[in-house]
Amino acid sequence: MKIATWNVERLKHKHELPKITEICNQMAADILVLTETDSSLDINYRSCFRTLPPIDAAVPYRSTENRVAIYTDYEFVEEHDTFDGQTAICTELLTDYGHLIVYGVVIGIFGNRHKNYMTDLPRILTDVERLALNGKHLCICGDFNCSFSDNYYFTEAGRTALEEMLMRNELELLTREQPECIDHIAISRKFIGASAVSIEEWNRDKKLSDHKGIFVELTR
Repeated sequence: MKIATWNVERLKHKHELPKITEICNQMAADILVLTETDSSLDINYRSCFRTLPPIDAAVPYRSTENRVAIYTDYEFVEEHDTFDGQTAICTELLTDYGHLIVYGVVIGIFGNRHKNYMTDLPRILTDVERLALNGKHLCICGDFNCSFSDNYYFTEAGRTALEEMLMRNELELLTREQPECIDHIAISRKFIGASAVSIEEWNRDKKLSDHKGIFVELTR
């Protein structure tokens, strides 16, 4: 199983749209979570689940923009509520390894220094705690606006809150050791089981977006 995430920076490099689209299609991820994305991306998946169009008087969003989109060919089971339908989306899928609840999110839409980060973070953590109560496997995926292995981009308060959430809910942050990485994939430890885990990145030069893309592959 391959799970990938990428913040495409609101397609600010729209002249590179064919290349961005090609990468997303050729990656062949089973679950692809794009953040700061746009419906003009023509990606070949059976299903796409998007957050509501963002509305913010201070930010001129295009009508085609969405903060989070989840692409997959897996069977849809049900949608779960989130604290804010513009910023997080949660869908339950039937995968080859069983049911998996995928929670796609941007934590702090204005970055981790803005007051919005510490306002939204507790609400996101509450979502995760609630979803974990049903005993199903979780995947938390998207733009965390927090690095974990270095001093690239983080706040002590934000990192601590996220670390505690991961520990309480028995989630493994598979992307923890990636340098200069603020986009992450965390999965229930029981879902990972004895799987071998491999990780790859793309857009390391950040020419297509100001974020690297990253995927994890689980092999049993």
